[in-house]
Amino acid sequence: MKYAVVIEKAEGNYSAYVPDLPGCVATGDTAQEAEANIADAIRFHLEGLREDGIDVPSPTSIVEYVAA
Repeated sequence: MKYAVVIEKAEGNYSAYVPDLPGCVATGDTAQEAEANIADAIRFHLEGLREDGIDVPSPTSIVEYVAA
C-alpha cells in the first residue's frame, strides 16, 4: 500500500504526517530525513494496528499539485 504523506517546513526542522493514518507523524532535520522517518513511522503504526486487532485503513487521500 502507498499512503499520501505531507511534509511541511517547520521552524527548525521538517514535519511529516499521513492524512489516512491519524497520529502517524515524524520529523527530521531535512525533508529527506522526515520522509525516511515517516516511512519508518508508517510501518510501526501499521504493525501496532495489526497487533491490536484494528483494521488497517486503506489509503484514500489523493495528492495533486495545482498551479496558481
